[in-house]
Amino acid sequence: MARIPYPDLDKASGEVREMLARLPRPANVFKMMAHAETCVKPVMKLGGTLLGKLQLDPKVRELCLLRAVKLEGGEYEWDQHVPIARDFGCSEAQIAALEDDDDTASCFDAREQAALQFTREVVLDVRASEETLAQARRHLSNREIVELILMAGFYITLARLTETLGVETEPPMASALVRDIERRVAAKKKGMPS
Repeated sequence: MARIPYPDLDKASGEVREMLARLPRPANVFKMMAHAETCVKPVMKLGGTLLGKLQLDPKVRELCLLRAVKLEGGEYEWDQHVPIARDFGCSEAQIAALEDDDDTASCFDAREQAALQFTREVVLDVRASEETLAQARRHLSNREIVELILMAGFYITLARLTETLGVETEPPMASALVRDIERRVAAKKKGMPS
């Protein structure tokens, strides 16, 4: 049960209602976020960018996202993103390894291990070590490293919101949200209305 009540969305601004209507179905995290009306649109736009416009490989993104939220205790985000991770090719062994706090398991290739170790240090230590950054740079471009840091920070923020306020987890949207974002991005590139 949520620790504070969800806002009355009938009283929310048109912008908030419009942004929430873009979701494949209602999401409690964004309903709760509607308390901070002026944050909903920019947060959702950043979230959409992180899910649909990164150079970072979606499978690596999802593995590192799961790593970050597991380290932070973000059950809501974990529950929402495990199906997305599966859809992008993450194996049951990889998901189980992350759940068991083992980001060096043999089910991860060298690139994935480097990204996961980098994520771990960014989340727990704030600053990745020189050695870990160098290892990540062997596998990821500078752009991908920055994207990874921004993505981890974004989902850590959501984890703090959902866990602090007791946001209830609804059935996962799975990749419906990501596919919708990808469709919108492709439509914009072609100059079509989204």
